[in-house]
Parts: sequence; C-alpha cells; structure tokens
Amino acid sequence: MAKDRPYYIDRFSIEEPWRLFRILAEFVDGFDSMADVPPGVTFFGSSRVKEGDKAYEDARVIARGLARLGCSIITGGGPGVMEGANRGAQEGGGLSIGLNIDIPTEQEPNPYIDKLIQFRYFFIRKVIFVKYSMAFVILPGGYGTMDELFEALTLIQTRKIAPFPVFLVGREYWQGLVGWLEGTMLAQDKILSEDLNIIRIVDSNEEVIEDIAKLREGIEFD
Repeated sequence: MAKDRPYYIDRFSIEEPWRLFRILAEFVDGFDSMADVPPGVTFFGSSRVKEGDKAYEDARVIARGLARLGCSIITGGGPGVMEGANRGAQEGGGLSIGLNIDIPTEQEPNPYIDKLIQFRYFFIRKVIFVKYSMAFVILPGGYGTMDELFEALTLIQTRKIAPFPVFLVGREYWQGLVGWLEGTMLAQDKILSEDLNIIRIVDSNEEVIEDIAKLREGIEFD
C-alpha cells in the first residue's frame, strides 16, 4: 500500500465493486423467488408481541381471512406480528412468505413460513415488499414499522409506484400519529390533504379483509 494512501481508501476501492455484485445477485434472487407468487398482502408490526397479544391475534385473523381469498401473505419472517400473520396464512390455506433479514441480533425465522427468502440489505428487501404487494397491513410496532410505513407513503405520494391501500390497524395506537400528521404537517402546509387519503385507519379486522376483497375484484371502496 502506498504510504500516501490511507488504508480506508484501499479498502473502499477493493470492497465496493464486490458489494455491487452482491447487491445485483440479491435483487435477482429476490425477483426470481417471488416470480410465481399470487397477489400479496404485506404485514408489518412489532416483533416483540407474543401469542395472545392483540396485535399478534389481529394479524393472525386478518391473514387467515385474506389467505382464504387467495392472497399470499408476506412478512419480514421474524417473531411477533410477523409470526401471527404467517401463522394465519397457513391456517387459511394460503402461501406464507417470510423475507428475513440478516442483522446482528440474528432474527430467527418463525416456524410458519412456506417460502423463506434471506436478505442482507434492507433496501432490497423493501423493494420486494413493495413490488409484490397489493396492500400493506400495519399493526402496532416500533422504529422498523415506522420506517416501512413512511417508505410506502413517500413512494405513493411521489408517484414512484402505483398507489395501494395502507391500513393502520388499531385506532388507539395510531390516532396520535395521524392526529399529528393532520394537526401539524397538514396544518403547516407540509403535505396536501390528499396525502392523508393514502392511509386507512381501522379498528375492525373484517374491514381490512372486506376492503382487500373488493380491491381484488376491482371494486372501489369508500
């Protein structure tokens, strides 16, 4: 290594081209693995909830109902809400998909997955979630859930993707966030009123199932 070249420059020049190949290969593997998947609904929510918790059971009930309609169910593949949704998918006879991510905490895939796809990069995983989903169902969660929510809202708002419904399940949990969007963002002219129409906040699991059933049939819902 030349004396006038810092170590990090040599490391960058050697490692970055190989990273590009890994990124491309991960995209190809993801697209190939999802190519024959029926219309999907992606679930997001906390990985910390357990069987019996409301968010877990809501995910399970909604996924079961959607699976019976012929929807594939897509999650991040881990525990909590993801497990509830994958479990409901299998109970409803649908295809249960987990897009698992390699992270330092070593998220273990839940046992209710029919098709498991491993990802190294968050941004590739996000592309797959969006590309193969006809709707997002978002239950109470933390930072990761917020990340996925606002990623979808931004892509739809900027028309980078075709619009699809984003359901926030549990008015008590979400009303503070939605109130802030309306009372602060909208009030200060940071977003348009139609930007709020992307979000559908619901308390009824049946409402989510019925609205996605209409979406599959090409019927507009209120």
